[in-house]
Amino acid sequence: MNPTVQPKASHFINGEYVEDKNGTEIPVIYAASGEQIATVHAATPAIVDMALASAKSAQKTWAAMTGTERGRVLRRAADIMRTRNRELSVLETYDTGKPLSETLYVDATSGADALEYFGGLAASLTGEHIPMGQDWVYTVREPLGLCVGIGAWNYPTQIACWKGAPALACGNAMVFKPSETTPLCALKVAEILFEAGAPAGLYNVVQGMGEVGGALVTDPRVDKVSLTGSVPTGKKVYAAAAADMKHVTMELGGKSPLIIFDDADLENAVGGAILANFYSSGQVCSNGTRVFVQKDIKDKFLARLAERLKGAVIGDPQDEATTFGPMVSKAQMEIALGYVEKGKAEGARLVYGGARLNQPGWFMQPTVFADVRDDMTIAQEEIFGPVMSVLEFDTEEEAIARANDTEFGLAAGVFTSDLTRAHRVIGAMEAGSCFINSYNDAPVEAPFGGVKASGVGRENSKEAIKHFSQVKSVYVRMGDVEAPF
Repeated sequence: MNPTVQPKASHFINGEYVEDKNGTEIPVIYAASGEQIATVHAATPAIVDMALASAKSAQKTWAAMTGTERGRVLRRAADIMRTRNRELSVLETYDTGKPLSETLYVDATSGADALEYFGGLAASLTGEHIPMGQDWVYTVREPLGLCVGIGAWNYPTQIACWKGAPALACGNAMVFKPSETTPLCALKVAEILFEAGAPAGLYNVVQGMGEVGGALVTDPRVDKVSLTGSVPTGKKVYAAAAADMKHVTMELGGKSPLIIFDDADLENAVGGAILANFYSSGQVCSNGTRVFVQKDIKDKFLARLAERLKGAVIGDPQDEATTFGPMVSKAQMEIALGYVEKGKAEGARLVYGGARLNQPGWFMQPTVFADVRDDMTIAQEEIFGPVMSVLEFDTEEEAIARANDTEFGLAAGVFTSDLTRAHRVIGAMEAGSCFINSYNDAPVEAPFGGVKASGVGRENSKEAIKHFSQVKSVYVRMGDVEAPF
């Protein structure tokens, strides 16, 4: 165990750390060494009830505050998070295995951006006046009530804030369940929000596996569920929430296309493909893992990609010189390596990597397959690891048709120097989050989310407000009421 990583207790409820060792023990394993660095316990029914009851109570107090007052708390939390960025980044690296060279710039900073952005919006959440002759209608934007957030293991700090910030800005309370694989970071988010002035109980964190998630989703006190996870999990949670007519946001997986035309700047296209496949060791839901490269530049693209991958610094993720870290868990590494074997067996050409590294922890090489066909398993299924499939294409029409031939629709990207074609191709993409001559940018100001099996609703931006609030309309009659009898 690492005493600097072990939390004060497993859960954060009603403004304090709470423990119940009757819950199933959840070991926290450091991905870079395979060693256990901390332990938490899954929430018992008593813990779940305590979290929901305290959130329900705190929500009334919070909703009664003005938007300006709520915004002030969120912006103060953002300031605290930025001040503690290094210690939060170190914890994120212990929690996920992602290298410090990433976490220092992407995780707590992105969480702070969300708190600041929605803190700034909180006072602006007004209704409208609708004139109806001498009568009129006014609308009021109201909170939903009690929201449940269920996080994925790849961005534990960011997801806790991406869900919490808009929910709280709208006047809701939240109970957040992080992934059991990365349970540590969300506790710090809850602690910081309370320190910043959020009422005790407004943002609670409880640990656990699917059973705890199920208890939260089906509880009648809950008004909204926001999940980041896989499509199979999303379908189950969506169905459970629908049974009680709860509001939902589903941010699920993808098998996103990245289309590279022969007039693209090669260096930028290779860089985009690296960001779309190997950042966070490939463990990003929006990754562009089907890289369609126009025939005339395919060989040049593969050669330059291999050269640049040799520059990846693989090693201790707590060393800021490291640029490529381990997979989050042994299980996830084995899943990714299993897909490498499927790629070889189905006839894809392995052009780079493909092996586990002979060192402690869950490290595998960045991996590239060429000559991939659309019907191969590695081109069909989400791998969630550092495995890139390069597919050759001839024409724009062909690339669009093949790119859209998937059940998923989270993201899509295009690299070309022809701006007209760039907009035309992106316009034809069946995807929610798209990129032109870039990939995987996720500023809080921009909506994020997918279509088709990749999800429902949007996170971030003003769009998120719609998913954490509801509109009441009031018709005001200024004259007499006419009735038939």
